[in-house]
Amino acid sequence: MYDDTWLIVPVYNEEPVIEQVIRETLESFPNIVCVDDGSRDASAERVARTGAHLVRHPINLGQGAALQTGIEYARSRPGARYFVTFDADGQHQVADVRRMLGRLREGSADMVVGTRFRSSARHIPRSKRLLLRTVVALSPRLRKLRLTDAHNGLRVFGRTVADTMHITCNGMGHASEIVAMAAKNGWAIVEEPVTILYTEYSMAKGQSLMNGVNILFENLVAGARR
Repeated sequence: MYDDTWLIVPVYNEEPVIEQVIRETLESFPNIVCVDDGSRDASAERVARTGAHLVRHPINLGQGAALQTGIEYARSRPGARYFVTFDADGQHQVADVRRMLGRLREGSADMVVGTRFRSSARHIPRSKRLLLRTVVALSPRLRKLRLTDAHNGLRVFGRTVADTMHITCNGMGHASEIVAMAAKNGWAIVEEPVTILYTEYSMAKGQSLMNGVNILFENLVAGARR
């Protein structure tokens, strides 16, 4: 059913969880490309054991660069029509991906993005919730497109978007760059409520207050350059 769909997973030092995440996801989605972004641990070896496609950056370039590499790889594969960006740390749920793909296949949108704010946001750590809402408040594009959660890494899009997408912001600011591309190219974007699984591992790995501050700073810098 999902032979025309590719999941793109940026990976950086995810050795403790990546193999389990990929194996569980492969049960539903047979086409997964993991981009190991210069990991210093055994993440790449763990991915290789799953049978997923593996592309490696020799040095750490950043999540935006890993996504762009993965998108380029996936769109070169025969029969690829739908593309999903999916986090490596176990936060994203396969059930959400299926539902988002269903909406995309209906043809009323070019991209479906996950949101933590269309339903109860009480499960989101308070500091994270505040920073994400601050990003939205400071972004005219997000407000214009009526997006509530641009830094949710779960996105689903079709071939037209994939062929046009060219991410140049290597770091976490790539999310705002994608929004800018959507506005420039007239992509129709809709949001889908999703469940983010906040675990002790994911909170320690990438959901810290400083990480949120870095996201906010990169967005402000990126906005000033446009």
